[in-house]
Amino acid sequence: MAKSLTATELRGYSVEELVGKLKEAKEELFNLRFQAATGQLDNNSRLRTVKREIARIYTVLREHELGIMPLAAEESADKTKEAAG
Repeated sequence: MAKSLTATELRGYSVEELVGKLKEAKEELFNLRFQAATGQLDNNSRLRTVKREIARIYTVLREHELGIMPLAAEESADKTKEAAG
């Protein structure tokens, strides 16, 4: 994940895609922490960026769970159902 994702961009993903992004970000964070511990980390700010990205993903998932902000994939499916029915 070279570029940090915004919450608006994340809302465009389905739950499965968000879970996949979360897994990737956690793996990257693990690798960055490992590099930091061994003194091989070149870009310390990447740790902070990845932590924030993980928090954004959790926030979007929680918004969906509470029904505050439906995900874009569901909105388009709902509109399709309304048009068909």
